[in-house]
Amino acid sequence: MLNTTVEKVTQNIRIRSQASRDSYLNDLATTKRNYPPRNSLSCSNLAHSFASAAVDEKNILTRSGKINVAIISAYNDMLSAHKPYENYPPLLREYFLKLGASCQVAGGVPAMCDGVTQGKPGMELSLFSRDLIAMSTSVSLSHNAFNGILGLAICDKIVPGLLMGALKFGYLPFIFIPAGPMPSGISNAEKSKVRQQYADGKVNEDDLLKVETAAYHSPGTCTFYGTANTNQLLMEVMGLMLPGSAFVNPGDVLRSAYNEAACQQLTQLAQQGSYRAPLAEVVCEESIVNGIIALLASGGSTNHTIHLVAIAQQAGIKIDWQDFQQLSAVVPLVARIYPNGEADINAFHQAGGTAFFIHTLLEAGLLHADVKTVFGQGLETYTRASALDKDKLKWKEAVSSSKDDSVLVSHDVAFRKNGGLMLLQGNLGRAIVKTSAMSDEHFTLQAPCKVFESQDGLSDAFKAGELNHDFIAVVRYQGAKANGMPELHQLTPLLCVLQKRGYKVALVTDGRMSGASGAVPAAIHLYPEAQAGGLIAKIKDGDQLIFSCATGELRLLVDEDELQSRSLEGKSGENVGLGREMFEIFRKNVTNPELGATVLSDY
Repeated sequence: MLNTTVEKVTQNIRIRSQASRDSYLNDLATTKRNYPPRNSLSCSNLAHSFASAAVDEKNILTRSGKINVAIISAYNDMLSAHKPYENYPPLLREYFLKLGASCQVAGGVPAMCDGVTQGKPGMELSLFSRDLIAMSTSVSLSHNAFNGILGLAICDKIVPGLLMGALKFGYLPFIFIPAGPMPSGISNAEKSKVRQQYADGKVNEDDLLKVETAAYHSPGTCTFYGTANTNQLLMEVMGLMLPGSAFVNPGDVLRSAYNEAACQQLTQLAQQGSYRAPLAEVVCEESIVNGIIALLASGGSTNHTIHLVAIAQQAGIKIDWQDFQQLSAVVPLVARIYPNGEADINAFHQAGGTAFFIHTLLEAGLLHADVKTVFGQGLETYTRASALDKDKLKWKEAVSSSKDDSVLVSHDVAFRKNGGLMLLQGNLGRAIVKTSAMSDEHFTLQAPCKVFESQDGLSDAFKAGELNHDFIAVVRYQGAKANGMPELHQLTPLLCVLQKRGYKVALVTDGRMSGASGAVPAAIHLYPEAQAGGLIAKIKDGDQLIFSCATGELRLLVDEDELQSRSLEGKSGENVGLGREMFEIFRKNVTNPELGATVLSDY
């Protein structure tokens, strides 16, 4: 039986989205009818499309009714997670040719590494890159020469952006091919410890660099449970990848088998046989809710309180933070992966991974089981383990127990009874808090504010010894309209140090935190943001503020008459340098975080 809250939230979303969802599906039908893929191309168009192809591919790429697949690749050398994609296209081409089909790299999309830009001006382009990736994906697919789409993407903004763009071609089947996480290096706990020691002046840069290099050491995703690995989990639970494919390491023989199986599956879907699963039918109200539940049950990245909204919009589906809040109240936390535990993503995979994770949520009635996936009808098939049988990928019986209950547990013995995200609201506006890694003692705080206009301002105050007391840090003018809403990850070690010194501290910001945010209470994505005239721009040092995850309250305790008399304080940066000037049109037109912080039109 489906949980009644899950059923109610899904029904509310369906009712709320009826007109916009119908418009989306009607638009797709009109596009497909007016511009049938490949078949609407003239002889000259077709000749251009396969001019550079080998002879055997040209035999397929004629009007022969054969399948041609678009590859959208986010390969570059800056992202360890995307480095394995360098050699994928020729391998995928071989797989498709065996099937009597063909594939073409239709386009590459920009893919920045948030790990490189954390705390630097380049991070101010990170969130906007998602919408740029969506547009780039649409440009790549606009050749209209394809019967299906393969997405080669993993990291933070790339997966949401690529999916958003592909949804404009939702009459085609679509499959994500992941490349997997790097093998485990130094533990995330040790990395975090040394970062805090560096922030506290106890180790030098050479020692810190050795630790960071030991943590990030090879191709593959970073092993902590940030936005990249949350992407992979959500895409699998939403039925957009093959079962069990998310966390197989690069170089593992299973990885190649999964890639070949994905090509075979996409070819079958593109042939439109007895089972059809175009992207627009896989991404539906039920699968979006499944994605939210997977986010909550795993303690995943807060970035998806923005990204899932933006993805859903492109499919004509309207979700908001209240949906997250209502589901969080009934969805248990069944995974402990750093930063809300000690284990890394490899340990999660070895404990039973996505197969057991989906099994226990289905058993609890918390996921919609009867949904279309790229693998077939119903999510139950995603509870089976994969293995090689004579070099072919096979799926065995369902995984019904965890191999490590310190990492992954059944719903009835969950680590927490709720999913670890909280909506805070009050006179300051609305914000999101990730509670899955917080101790109960930190759930509520009333303290004076310390106000900063940048991460550097807080860092300078920390180094000057000005923060050795209880306080709530207010870091403003970090919203999308001000400077692109960067992640404020460099604040985490500093605030953790203060918390470990025994001080009660919290953060309130209109910016974002990393997908790896954890133990320090942080009300993020606050809107209205300072740049839009939000009340956060009127806060002064010493103002009392209530931050409560127990009651969901975020309130500035200043008399209303006093607030009315105050002018807006502070200002945003100048957005000059490293290409930031080119994104002024994004800053002027971006929506608020609960609407997806996007510049793209929605339904």
